[in-house]
Amino acid sequence: MSGRIPQPFIDDLVSRTDIVELIGARVPLKKAGKEYRACCPFHDEKTPSFWVSPAKQFYHCFGCGAHGTSLGFLMAFDHLPFPDAVEELASRLGLEVPREGGGTHEPVRGDDDLYALLAQAANLFREEFSRTPRAQEYAARRGLDAAAIEKFAIGYAAGSWNGLLRKLGTNDAARRKLLEVGLVIERDREGGQRSSGDGYYDRFRDRLMFPIRDARGRVLGFGGRILDQGEPKYLNSPETPLFHKGRELYGLYEVRQQRTAPQRLMIVEGYMDVVRLHQAGITYAVATLGTATTPEHLKRAFRVASEVIFCFDGDRAGRAAAWRALNNALPEARAGREMRFLFLPEGEDPDSLVGREGAAAFEARFAQALPLSEYLVQGLLRDIDVRHADGKARFVAEARPLLDRVPPGPYRELLLDRLAQAIGVSAERFLTIVGGAATPDAGRGGTGGAATGDAGARPRPLRRPGVSAGRGSLLRQAIRLVLHHPAIAQRIAEAQRASLAELDEPGVPVLVQMLDDLVEHPAGSTAQLLERWRERPEYERLGQLATMESLAPTDAAAAEELSRAIDKLIDHAAQARLDALLEKSRRALLDETEKDELRRLTARRVGDPYGGD
Repeated sequence: MSGRIPQPFIDDLVSRTDIVELIGARVPLKKAGKEYRACCPFHDEKTPSFWVSPAKQFYHCFGCGAHGTSLGFLMAFDHLPFPDAVEELASRLGLEVPREGGGTHEPVRGDDDLYALLAQAANLFREEFSRTPRAQEYAARRGLDAAAIEKFAIGYAAGSWNGLLRKLGTNDAARRKLLEVGLVIERDREGGQRSSGDGYYDRFRDRLMFPIRDARGRVLGFGGRILDQGEPKYLNSPETPLFHKGRELYGLYEVRQQRTAPQRLMIVEGYMDVVRLHQAGITYAVATLGTATTPEHLKRAFRVASEVIFCFDGDRAGRAAAWRALNNALPEARAGREMRFLFLPEGEDPDSLVGREGAAAFEARFAQALPLSEYLVQGLLRDIDVRHADGKARFVAEARPLLDRVPPGPYRELLLDRLAQAIGVSAERFLTIVGGAATPDAGRGGTGGAATGDAGARPRPLRRPGVSAGRGSLLRQAIRLVLHHPAIAQRIAEAQRASLAELDEPGVPVLVQMLDDLVEHPAGSTAQLLERWRERPEYERLGQLATMESLAPTDAAAAEELSRAIDKLIDHAAQARLDALLEKSRRALLDETEKDELRRLTARRVGDPYGGD
């Protein structure tokens, strides 16, 4: 479904969701005073450090730092993208998610009918499998058991040119929808094929059918494996409004259904590989859909686990696919993530190998998997002799565009060290050779990045725009008060807010915008307020402030504290400007505007704190 979800609907959804009930259905919570606690579901621990606050409608782990709202929990625990998390919460409450399109508030057409059509097709394929001994015999020969067939909802498309078309394409509108989701082909586009006589014919014929499902379990498309000889051996759904092969990973839905989050994902190349691996107990296998691994694939993978193992055949084609995967993986390489490359013996694939040697022996092969950095270096060294200057120059020339694809940070620093080691030079010398372009803002003693200092020094805290700049402590206190007590915005006088808005201090606009928004659109909880900032750069820092203890026990006390903090911010700014004007007056004449400003600021020190005489 396209279109933006209106913010008022998200506000309402968050306010109507009980975060304790939501999380409690997935994590065993125990009451502890006014809050609830448990062992954190996002990292291993024996002593509970995961807390859920009904008042804030917010969760926080003091161990690993995970925190967020009910929507954030669904995104982290169920590995859902934001729109799907909204859909999930809405479905719990029996609500339909509205969408905005074209700058209006009119909901745009949904795709529910397309999802329903694909679900119907999947059911028909399963029914066809259950009454086709030939398909069942083929699945048995390939080593699939009944539990795996059920888990992955495997079906069968009959050999007819119009079997599905007859059942689901009963009128022209239905046939057009079948075309839209890629289940039929229009004869006029392909030419010369037999058809049902109305211009369409079934795309999938005489194939074992593998439904491809999204994070919510909805069928997006299919992969079909021919039963006998024929080309192509595997046939995928085409690109449709719902299905994009460069984004989806087959088996990811099934991985997410496990009770505990996987420690790793293994990316293989085939549907059958995934099913056989899961059947053997390696329940963290997924597959790309007839395409190279893309950055979008990896973004989705790293939402689920911090380690990814690429598994390829050991032949020339497998190594070529691995090198393409490496190139696409480099933008996602960063500290806290691990990517490794495993090559199987030539002539073997995961399907056959795990069937013959079992899960334990297969997993033992992971010890041979090459880390991304090592595979990159070995790949470059394979065809380059770096024992002489010409070879070293060629190595650097080929390494530079690869290194440029890696985002700045500790991982690129370490990769730079490994590349330098490969040709026997220091990292500094390597940087000189490549012209320094490989490490902008990477923190090697420069001052142009997010952090400064020597490479081995303890990193200094990042300056985050908005919230933590300016008069950090006082401003942070004010924002914390609003985050924990959103209702107090209504108690701040309009004149006080106006004076605050005039301050030219970093971070003040965040507080002003927060107050103005809450005056116009009150929020009932910390979670509701935070969700309004989700798409803004300050969101993460605001979330961190929300995890801190409240500075006041009640709304009334918080309102008094906030008013005093705002007064101090205004006073500090006014005093700084007064000092600047007095200093200038000692060195030069002030113009009339500056004289008026000096008089107002001097009067303000003994008069109206908001600018009166």
